[in-house]
Amino acid sequence: MLRLTKKADYGLMALKFLAEQALVTGSPVAQSAKDIADAYHIPPQLLAKILQTLTRGGILVSTAGTNGGYVLARSASEITAFDVIRTIDGPLFITSCITIHGTCDLAGHCTIKEPLRKVNDSIKDLLTDIRVSDLAEPQDNAVHAPLAGGLVSIAM
Repeated sequence: MLRLTKKADYGLMALKFLAEQALVTGSPVAQSAKDIADAYHIPPQLLAKILQTLTRGGILVSTAGTNGGYVLARSASEITAFDVIRTIDGPLFITSCITIHGTCDLAGHCTIKEPLRKVNDSIKDLLTDIRVSDLAEPQDNAVHAPLAGGLVSIAM
């Protein structure tokens, strides 16, 4: 089974929260890591590290101070699930033969590399089609249910 990491889940949940808050208020308002962590019962220290990673990756903007916090760096419709996962977890590969370092030792004899590359590309395309805006619920009292691996679950 292919699953998202907890960090990727939490990152997507945080962006969903920020997108929903922007829908409720009509414009982006900085939200603290604590508010996001409390909304989804995420360990605050872990979420802070994830938000810092997303800020370094250009997905969030952080501001310091009493009214500081995090906002989306661009529109929720411009941020894909793939962007978030890649920023948090690095490149997405379903097998060890498809890596940024080249081919594995069996490359000359392997008969499944190409089919697995197609699967990897399909997953990437699917995640690229999912936008943070697709995850956001426009209601004022949106239920904050954790994604917990529910975004992508592929039984193999």
